[in-house]
Amino acid sequence: MEHLLDVRDLSITYLNKSRNVQAVRHASFTIDRGDSLGLVGESGSGKSTLAMGMLRILPENSIEMTGSALFMGKDLISISHEEMNRLRWKEIAVVFQKAMNALSPVHRIGTQIEDIYRVHEPRATKAEIHDRTMELLRMVNMPERVYRLYPHEMSGGMLQRVAIVISLLHSPKLLVFDEATTALDVVTQGQILEEVVAMEKTIEMTRIMITHDMSVVASSCRKVAVMYAGELVEIGMVRDVLKQPLHPYTQGLMSSFPSLKGEKKQLRAIPGFLPDLSDPPAGCAFASRCPHCTQQCLSQKPVLREMPDGRRVACHLVGGQKHE
Repeated sequence: MEHLLDVRDLSITYLNKSRNVQAVRHASFTIDRGDSLGLVGESGSGKSTLAMGMLRILPENSIEMTGSALFMGKDLISISHEEMNRLRWKEIAVVFQKAMNALSPVHRIGTQIEDIYRVHEPRATKAEIHDRTMELLRMVNMPERVYRLYPHEMSGGMLQRVAIVISLLHSPKLLVFDEATTALDVVTQGQILEEVVAMEKTIEMTRIMITHDMSVVASSCRKVAVMYAGELVEIGMVRDVLKQPLHPYTQGLMSSFPSLKGEKKQLRAIPGFLPDLSDPPAGCAFASRCPHCTQQCLSQKPVLREMPDGRRVACHLVGGQKHE
């Protein structure tokens, strides 16, 4: 498969007067055309910072970025603002958490979509925009009357579907969901995820799904990247990583998530807290919370190594000591 996005050694640091926070450190991964990648980890792990940094949405006067993010041969980190603005929403789009809050409460949905569409296609006619919107509304299982409604006349799930429609107006090559279903009830979340997966069978779309919910990844993604304290610790196929996690942090995430099938087990929270990223540890970032920690883990940082099944894991003990 051809790589649509190739992120290499990307680091993002938040700068302020008192301290600098190394929110993302040396992240490297690829995503192929037509693929779906779940980016998971607890709150504060750097998932959204990684995505928003790549898209150049973070305030540039308060961050420092190094590394590269090659998208269709263009480095998103170094291209000009003008070129990035041409790519954003046209080739790369984002659906944010509670994206419905961005909609104007005093304008009809159709009027807002027309204004948004004409940012990149100023000569588009009302009929062209209307036809394109109707096509997308049907795709996300919404009635055509939505086009004439005001936001206050719709539910949260309907508004989130409208946000997905807006993100797809120009058929972007890459769509990023940043906790886009977190604010919804589980039934509505399940419906939207089913519609997203169904859409990918009819349109050419590559997706990154940022979430802390393993069930979202299990039901809607092909690959998963697990992030902890600004670092990627395990990357692989969902069927491999979720069924047999190798990194102790991934194991901890899976142990804290209930299963509806098989033997009932007591849920176990991961003890401890994220390290202070203004002064990250010299060794493994997870060492202070890891039940298998050794002296090597405290002093030497592990690197992502490829396993026989193709996944990559950053742990000194993988391939050596067996994890229970």
